[in-house]
Amino acid sequence: MSDKPAIVLVHGFWGGAAHWAKVILELNKRGYDKVFAVENPLTSLADDAERTRKMVAQIDGPVVLVGHSYGGKVITQMGDMPNVKSLVYIAAFAPDAGESAGAISQANPPAAFGNIAPDSDGFLWIAQDKFGESFAQDLPQDETLVMAVTQKAPIGGTFGDNVTAPAWKAKPSWYQISSNDRMINPENQRMMSGRMNAKKVITLDASHASLASRPVEVTDLIVEAAEA
Repeated sequence: MSDKPAIVLVHGFWGGAAHWAKVILELNKRGYDKVFAVENPLTSLADDAERTRKMVAQIDGPVVLVGHSYGGKVITQMGDMPNVKSLVYIAAFAPDAGESAGAISQANPPAAFGNIAPDSDGFLWIAQDKFGESFAQDLPQDETLVMAVTQKAPIGGTFGDNVTAPAWKAKPSWYQISSNDRMINPENQRMMSGRMNAKKVITLDASHASLASRPVEVTDLIVEAAEA
């Protein structure tokens, strides 16, 4: 095993751990042999933070936490653990104390807000025929079809759960903005990355699914945080 820190990848809404597939391969190419992708239930912030916390607690040595989308809210909530050395946000929510992803989105709605709807059980879905244009307009149609069919819907209430003590106030942070994001308004990403006083902020000409459409640049940022 290398002496590099472990990397824990935290997915967001409408996709599971497999959304990190290209980043996992890229990290592996660069010698990162301690890479973990948590599979969160998306049932509440408390549930998702606890699941991620349990994974991090099993790891000996330093950990870099990487959150995409709502995964950023998860690492913000639980990322103050002693062995977490840094946080990396990939087109992600980074709420402040007492703030939720829902409140941030409602204040400055994203372009594809209208393509999300709840089902009769309270799960939120992106309309399958709108998934590509909403979430990943810079990926091939066959990839977005699979994403649409396999999307992992969150319980709607998860969107409104508030962060209590944001870890980005205590841990060094890095942030990637997607300038063509239709799921989290790029203006919100600029606001959140600006107030966290991130070590580095990069902007990619990418959709919300930058982890899949721009895996090399996303991995570059993760590696920078790991080596800092």
